Amino acid sequence: MTGKVGHASIQMTDDMNGSSIGKDKNNHPRGATVSFHNISYKVQLKSGLLCKRKTNTKEILNDLNGIMRPGLNSILGATGSGKSSFLDILAARKDPAGLSGEILIDGAPQPPNFKCISGYVVQDDVVMGTLTVRENFQFSAALRLPKTVSEREKEAKVNLVIKELGLTKVADSKVGTQLIRGVSGGERKRTNIGMELIIDPPVLFLDEPTTGLDASTAYSVLLLLKKMSNSGRTIILSIHQPRYSIYRLFDSLTLLSSGNLVYHGPAQNALDYFENIGYTCDPYNNPADFFLDVINGDSTAVTKNKMNEMEDLDSVERKASFQNNECQLAEAYCNSTYYENTKADLEKIAQGKLYNTRLISRKITYSTSFFHQLKWVSKRTFRNLMLNPQTSVAQIGVTVFLALIVGAIFFGIKDDESGIQNRVGALFFVVTNQCFSTVSAAELFITERKIFIHEYISGYYRLSVYFLSKIMADIVTLRTVPAIFFTCVVYFMIGLKNTVPAFFIFMFTITLVSYTATAMTLAISADQSVVAVANILMTISFVFMMIFSGLLVNLPSIMSWLAWFKYLSIPRYGLTALQVNEFVGLDFCKNSSTSSVPPGDNINCSVCTGEQFLQRQGIEATEWGLWENHLALAIMTLIFLAIAYLKLRFMKKFS
Repeated sequence: MTGKVGHASIQMTDDMNGSSIGKDKNNHPRGATVSFHNISYKVQLKSGLLCKRKTNTKEILNDLNGIMRPGLNSILGATGSGKSSFLDILAARKDPAGLSGEILIDGAPQPPNFKCISGYVVQDDVVMGTLTVRENFQFSAALRLPKTVSEREKEAKVNLVIKELGLTKVADSKVGTQLIRGVSGGERKRTNIGMELIIDPPVLFLDEPTTGLDASTAYSVLLLLKKMSNSGRTIILSIHQPRYSIYRLFDSLTLLSSGNLVYHGPAQNALDYFENIGYTCDPYNNPADFFLDVINGDSTAVTKNKMNEMEDLDSVERKASFQNNECQLAEAYCNSTYYENTKADLEKIAQGKLYNTRLISRKITYSTSFFHQLKWVSKRTFRNLMLNPQTSVAQIGVTVFLALIVGAIFFGIKDDESGIQNRVGALFFVVTNQCFSTVSAAELFITERKIFIHEYISGYYRLSVYFLSKIMADIVTLRTVPAIFFTCVVYFMIGLKNTVPAFFIFMFTITLVSYTATAMTLAISADQSVVAVANILMTISFVFMMIFSGLLVNLPSIMSWLAWFKYLSIPRYGLTALQVNEFVGLDFCKNSSTSSVPPGDNINCSVCTGEQFLQRQGIEATEWGLWENHLALAIMTLIFLAIAYLKLRFMKKFS
């Protein structure tokens, strides 16, 4: 929690640059002692209407003091007690605004990059489901272990973690997605743990590791954590309501109630402590359930008369009684010998601290270079796309299907007056299809948001690396390849201008339209958390752009204060470029004698060439009239990509 780093934290950072991180002199895992001094945390909550916005301060944690030593340390509390916030603060993953107090690691100030050198297993799984267990571990080792560790040593480390976690049988099995059958829930959770164990962290944090697991699987996961803690690791976890077989694995217990400490000490002594202050656990009752009942004021340990009194109270009085119960429990702990012993230990630790400063600092450090990260992140991104049929095969299949439909509708277009309308209609449909097909890009950052945030703040890779790899993978696999297939099918079925330059300019144009629409989609969806909301925003934007494309309405006739919207229309630039490419050099009057012209229709006299048609549309039939639209699309693409990058850069990444 400080900007300066003491001797111990410097040593820890030095270990990060070598292969002996988290090891003692015998090459065994070495856990760190985490001490927290006067930790308080407040948040600002806004309420009311925009014109009458009020800001209220809510206290999440209140003056917490304690020590977490090597072993299995649990943080227990009811929903809303602050246990997840407390865990995030210990792991340096909470926004430092509103945070006060100090955290020491082995008696030295917490390093600014502590979140990068410690391990943190989030509540939700954040592993790539299309990759195998071994491939996920190899990814973590390649990016989180420094260059001084050879490839052979990294592979040995991966094999060691697989063996330690009991994943040997499923090491080469895919983790699994909604479409791909993978490993079991327990094995998936172990894979998440293994991603952090690759660096031998001095402290391993876990946020409710039993969530979503059945009782037996949850016990096997906690038993694994217990074995690791017995070997010298410091493991700190938050948990809601463990069963007794899990509870008896804990070495230390921290009980929270509305942000206050009501017990902090050996887990096996907790029942005796509560019995000494007047709360006795019934035989065969789960201690964890008993503690929560005591905190909530619902325990059968409370005298019968008091229970009857509680039942007679109304909701307001019952709430006041509950708050009074919390205060009594917190006060009882402050008067206990456990608190006195903890304070004495904390004073000894504080006296030996090298620096005495409260400056809170957060910094992300990286173990590998930019290009090394780009290589591995791009490799994983491309592989994930290729192994996910929902985004690769389906995209190309839908593109070919639509190309066949468009080709069948406008098949064999003729060089007469009907050909003018059919050409414009076909080109408009092509451009519109390219725009709406990019809606799938909305999922690019949304579906992997949790994985990205976890890996980014853990120091896996730079933001620029992640952004470039995602853009390259999406452009090559989901935009360029489908555009090539679409062009090859549509162009010859419709019978557009039969020249090689015109064919490739057509392909280039619709590809560029796809790039620009994709960039706009990313700019809109980068800061969204729900795909449906992003889809609605994009659909509205594309429909609005279609109106100003130049086909549905005569642009010169639009009111001046609305006419400028045409400069923001992607379909307008694409349609204009395609029309110039197609109509220049065409002659619609050479077959006028044989054409069937309805009475009174003199189109063959007024529009005989493609240049004349373009002139009527207000389009410049020159080479610059073609390439200026391409330039406009390229500039829009860069602007939209910059917006998307900035949104990711300033997106809230701390809880």
